[in-house]
Amino acid sequence: MLTKRIIPCLDIRDGRTVKGVNFENIRDAGDPVELGALYASQGADELVFLDITATNEKRKTLSELVNRIARHINIPFTVGGGIGSIEDVNILLRSGADKISVNTAAFRNPQLVSDLAGEFGSQCIVLAIDAKQEEDGVWYVYLNGGRIKTDTTCEDWARQGVDRGAGEILLTSMNHDGAKNGFALDITRRLADALPVPVIASGGGGTMPHFVDVFNEGHADAALAASIFHFKEISIPELKRYLQDNQIAVRI
Repeated sequence: MLTKRIIPCLDIRDGRTVKGVNFENIRDAGDPVELGALYASQGADELVFLDITATNEKRKTLSELVNRIARHINIPFTVGGGIGSIEDVNILLRSGADKISVNTAAFRNPQLVSDLAGEFGSQCIVLAIDAKQEEDGVWYVYLNGGRIKTDTTCEDWARQGVDRGAGEILLTSMNHDGAKNGFALDITRRLADALPVPVIASGGGGTMPHFVDVFNEGHADAALAASIFHFKEISIPELKRYLQDNQIAVRI
């Protein structure tokens, strides 16, 4: 049986880990190198690093921070933020990333997903989708860190991304982000059931039962969380023991 993965996320702004609620009210959450090392030692299955304000001019600074984190961890490491070319990915992989995450640039130029998958393999490419459920009940894709709404549905873009070679979907519910009231089970399950690649659920994890729900009801392959780990509300070892006690297969 495949084990379910627990993935802490480091949202980075100006070299620091930060966290907000519904993509707003950002506050400092600590040093990313220290946090990454802590989570790896606690048994996190992977680590995700997202530079939430990345630009090409900051690529050198970003790669240096990636390298510093990579030297302190021994688990798969996904890096995203401002990636728009094969050269960007080359720099990050040389700096210690194992996988890369693309979001806005991939939506604006879907050929980027095809090009990156062709160059590095689908297993290296994570398609991150920031989605928001509107009043009509439909989940739409948002760009630029949740600032720009599109008319494309989450399901349509996820399917296109996988068809182009994305090996994994990182689905963040903007409605649930930072609210700690549970993951978006419905849209997570719809993607997980429809797609042939793993789906990582992000946004809303606040209690240990929320993680049981996202695996059992949301059919997620992995669950990503940030503030509950950063602010020591739940530790990764206790979460994994709880999941195991609830018949969720995890790596201890």
